[in-house]
Amino acid sequence: MKRRELREHIFELLFRVEFNDREEMPEQMKLFFESLPELAPEDQSYIEKKYERIMEKLPEIDQILGGAAEGWKLSRMGKAELTILRLAVYEMEFDEDVPVGVAVNEAVELSKKFGGDGAPSFVNGVLGKVGKMEEAEAAAAVEKTREEPAEAKQNGTAE
Repeated sequence: MKRRELREHIFELLFRVEFNDREEMPEQMKLFFESLPELAPEDQSYIEKKYERIMEKLPEIDQILGGAAEGWKLSRMGKAELTILRLAVYEMEFDEDVPVGVAVNEAVELSKKFGGDGAPSFVNGVLGKVGKMEEAEAAAAVEKTREEPAEAKQNGTAE
């Protein structure tokens, strides 16, 4: 199965989280996979593992989204858009196999298919801010590593 199809299935499974308690999700996963009898075992395994990794990182993902979606509370976002953003932020921040540009593009495509009017531009805008936040953090880290040797030299602690 192609990555785009796998991503769509991951979205569909994650979307169920918005309507079911965590305790209900194992049963929801079972029902979900029963509805896909043509799914190869390795594809099911990929979907399950990615879903589980996203759920583990959900508090961090939501914190990133909360900072990027200025003026929007996560609880006020459309459920489809929120799910798409969570998947994309996971891929941007925690999945080294997915380039940032691919994560953003795939999220926009999912929002065209599953989101409401204006969803593609909303998703693109929020993810653009996430990308800028990531760049700013990287630049700050580089600057800090440049400052540390200079401070050590001034303090006489340089090697």
